[in-house]
Amino acid sequence: MDDNAAESAIARRWTNRALLKLIWPLVIEQILAVTMGLADTIMVSTVGEHAVSGVSLVDAINQLLIIAFSSLATGGAVVVSQYMGRRKNKSARLASRQLIYVSTAVSAVIAVFALCLRRASLSLIYGAAASDVMRAAETYFLLSALSYPFLALYNSAASLYRATGNSRVPMLVALLVNVINIGGNAVFIFGFHWGVAGAGLSTLICRITAAAVLVVMLVQSRNSAISLSGIFNIQIRAGMIHSILKVGIPSCLENSMFQIGKIMVSRIFTSFGTAAIAANAIAAVINSFTFMPAQAFALAMLTVVGQCVGAGDYSAAKRNTGKLMKASYGSVLLLSALTALLMNPVLKTFGLTDEAARIAGILLWIHVIAAPVSWPASFILPNSLRAAGDARYCMIAAAISMWAVRVLFSYILAYSFRIGPPGVWIAMALDWYLRAACYILRFRSGKWKEKRVI
Repeated sequence: MDDNAAESAIARRWTNRALLKLIWPLVIEQILAVTMGLADTIMVSTVGEHAVSGVSLVDAINQLLIIAFSSLATGGAVVVSQYMGRRKNKSARLASRQLIYVSTAVSAVIAVFALCLRRASLSLIYGAAASDVMRAAETYFLLSALSYPFLALYNSAASLYRATGNSRVPMLVALLVNVINIGGNAVFIFGFHWGVAGAGLSTLICRITAAAVLVVMLVQSRNSAISLSGIFNIQIRAGMIHSILKVGIPSCLENSMFQIGKIMVSRIFTSFGTAAIAANAIAAVINSFTFMPAQAFALAMLTVVGQCVGAGDYSAAKRNTGKLMKASYGSVLLLSALTALLMNPVLKTFGLTDEAARIAGILLWIHVIAAPVSWPASFILPNSLRAAGDARYCMIAAAISMWAVRVLFSYILAYSFRIGPPGVWIAMALDWYLRAACYILRFRSGKWKEKRVI
């Protein structure tokens, strides 16, 4: 197929109807993912604020430790998408296997280190937390670490399905996982009264199930462009691994620095007491609903732009980026408005103390004012750049914004200006505005078109 034919084919493929077919299962999957976190938080909250606080502290570290293989999944999705854009299905299958090999190895190493260093890590980062919060955190961290390899396999396998434009299978698996999680929480927390340990065990079972289902399906799909058939006949392709890492490593460093910064500023909440920790955790869960559809558009961006760039059709890449960005802004605006309207009754469902509820309300108001203006350009647009291979720029821009704005101003506003916990969220909003400016300028410059991944 010549270049012009390839370009017209890829342009025809991603019609509005095709985009909708790709996106709606991703939206459902994001809703299910947040629902799973919300179910955990609500069910654990019945144990007490110390349990909610302990889980939230570990989740901050969890996000840092799982970033490595989440970033590898992103790198794999970009490489496979670009091969598919070029109609090189054999290469796409080989790249799929390389992703599984690398993500399995990396996640196993991370799990071992997390298991060995969990107590030291918690003490170092959250030494000021109350003793009951620390006990809950240690228990949850142990079970979380055991699940890392399975979460890595799930992320990688799901990203491969999405790279082909098949978002329905990961959605159905996410639905299954939610049913298992809610049932597991009910049995372990309410039935056996295992508290935080019950929530952690339920999450571990869910991640094992999700990984097993997707990997087995890929092994059995022999004719697919992402088939893992013969994966145990190991064939290492250094060039493909390099391509995956070319996107994955900058994404990993970017997200790692982002999460380290979040952990640093989360220490501010521990210094203001359990009510502040709980308020931050609950506000974060609620505002995550605002981003659900937009997160789906971000995942779609990797697939659509990756295939367009692989086919050499930069006009289609730019056009589809515009469509997905408009949809992202619309969804964040709508859901931010709903958050503002339903804030008080939703907060009451968590059984917070009056002080924790008051703080959570302030944090959410900061969010609903800032998010519709800046969040989509901060976190959705860079996926278009990554899909084209411009991951290094995204890493540099994010690192500067995170450390020069969010981390620095969190401490200045919280302590020097004595704003307290809301100062952290104000600094977060300022970080979003700077990121948005950096990514918009980069996309408009067209320099991302000069990058190469495969």
